[in-house]
Amino acid sequence: MEKVPMTAAGYNRLQEELRHLKAVERPAVIKAIAEAREHGDLSENAEYHAARERQGFIEGRVMELEDKISRAEVIDVSKLSGDVIKFGATATIADEDTDEETTYQIVGQDESDIKQGLLSVTSPLARALIGKSVGDMVEVSTPGGSKSYEIVKVEFK
Repeated sequence: MEKVPMTAAGYNRLQEELRHLKAVERPAVIKAIAEAREHGDLSENAEYHAARERQGFIEGRVMELEDKISRAEVIDVSKLSGDVIKFGATATIADEDTDEETTYQIVGQDESDIKQGLLSVTSPLARALIGKSVGDMVEVSTPGGSKSYEIVKVEFK
């Protein structure tokens, strides 16, 4: 079974979503199905079909979350250190063309959110950054062409 790396914050988010689905969403959809059944003919009952579809989505998501949580390898970023970029590192990079600096934390695939500066460990940029240190140059192929970055700072928070 392949382990899925994630930070403690990402693991906690998955746990909270699973708890919410089981404690709130699942009972609500069961109630909605029961109410829709009371309306009579199920073959033409749109509420019933919508509730059953929602139930299928919830059950699928619960199974997916349970699988990810069971395979999670939680990495405590606060215990990491060094000047080489690895999972959990927060790296500041400068675009070679524009000198614009951007900061990203390399996190698990399920917790990535580029708007919040959380970069998936499986992304092309993260793969290019891993193993590099301050002052190194990386080149990444993007849909708009090749981009070059210089690593300005590496830290573990």
